[in-house]
Amino acid sequence: MLKRKQHKTKVLKNQLKVEEKSVKKKRKKEKTFSSKNIGFGKALQSVLDGSILTKEIVIGLLPYVLFLTLIAIVYIANTYYAEKTVIKIERVSKDLKELRYEHITIKSELMFYTKQSEIGKKLKPKGIKESLEPPKKIFINNKK
Repeated sequence: MLKRKQHKTKVLKNQLKVEEKSVKKKRKKEKTFSSKNIGFGKALQSVLDGSILTKEIVIGLLPYVLFLTLIAIVYIANTYYAEKTVIKIERVSKDLKELRYEHITIKSELMFYTKQSEIGKKLKPKGIKESLEPPKKIFINNKK
């Protein structure tokens, strides 16, 4: 009979432990639900007063946030640099086009002014006339 009582008390203790564990699990679930559903007002208040920054989760994520901020800054700087380079390329292309047109114009003027008839017209007022005789070739014998 003593053994039966001891056995019953063991069984009751085990049942009590199981019930305590289930109650703890329920309380834990309730706590997680209540911490997840803080409410917009409390969440906003914790953000505004800065208490959210003291939580361990936020402090653990701080290096990642800083890294993402650095990447965003580099991305923005790269975009500005690319836009600046595109503007510079367009300006240089425009200048090159203008210089090409100027080169063609000057080259055509040079071709016009170096024609024999134009040179003759320019030298006529100075008293220099165009020769009517063809040029003569001079031959030198290098026999020693």
